[in-house]
Amino acid sequence: MVPATPPTPRPDRDAGVRPSLPELVALRSVVGRGAAAQRARSGVRAQALAPARGHGMEYAESREYVAGDDARHIDWRVTARTGRTHTKTFQAERERLTLLVADTARALYIGTRVRFKSVQAARAGAIAAWAAVADGDRVAAIRGTAHEAPVPPASGRRGALRVLHALARWYAEPPPGDDGLGVALEHAARVARPGSRVCVLADAGSVIAVPARRWLALSAHSEVLVLLLSDPLERTPPRAQLRFVGPTGAHALDLAQAAQRAQWEDAFSGALARATALLQAARVRSAVLSSEMPSGLWLPMFGRPRAA
Repeated sequence: MVPATPPTPRPDRDAGVRPSLPELVALRSVVGRGAAAQRARSGVRAQALAPARGHGMEYAESREYVAGDDARHIDWRVTARTGRTHTKTFQAERERLTLLVADTARALYIGTRVRFKSVQAARAGAIAAWAAVADGDRVAAIRGTAHEAPVPPASGRRGALRVLHALARWYAEPPPGDDGLGVALEHAARVARPGSRVCVLADAGSVIAVPARRWLALSAHSEVLVLLLSDPLERTPPRAQLRFVGPTGAHALDLAQAAQRAQWEDAFSGALARATALLQAARVRSAVLSSEMPSGLWLPMFGRPRAA
């Protein structure tokens, strides 16, 4: 059973290993000033804006076509039924949804510099949540499991704190009942409405395990950004023998040997390259966020509201 609250942090041992709720709350300062400046430049509230690609619009009704209507919005079903050309009308959604999709694969719960990849994922997710609130969005979160309900959409500080609480639990240790990123994206496709922003926090190995068609389907109606969590040791390992301790005991890996080093590079750097190529082909933006990087380095890529 998933605990109701995150494990109690132990500052002497948990710094960089488990995220704490106060740590995630404090990250609000990363987006506070930037969001205020953006709103000042646009001169309007975020939820009043419609994204440039025509997303964020709800169907209102169909009426007869008049000169000047957008031909792309012709309602062909009503037109065929009535014999008169009809067009669809839309109204802008009052609030956009920002959905965080959390990969909880075991590959994330490691780290060699500054913090675990899982902690970096929690921190990036917290920054995304605060940025969404600053933009006037509702915010929700989901992970790949049938054993725990998603964090439902809510706006304001309450919505952000619900998401942060979940991130602190999910990334404190590998949660039970992880069914994979693919399951999380299936849930996301049902939750996200046209015009939503979707921020995926994931290991590269999890990303390439998801078929390209699923990424394409998600990006067709939502603005999707994938943050690929990484660690310096994965990308640039030393040419030396490394010892690891896992559930089955201690293991040694000699990365001075060409064959073992090639396998290592394919498993990590190769996976990052394949994930990036897969997402690019599916028209999904991505960024590599290493564990030692500033947690908000990717924030300029997060779609901000634009003036109509």
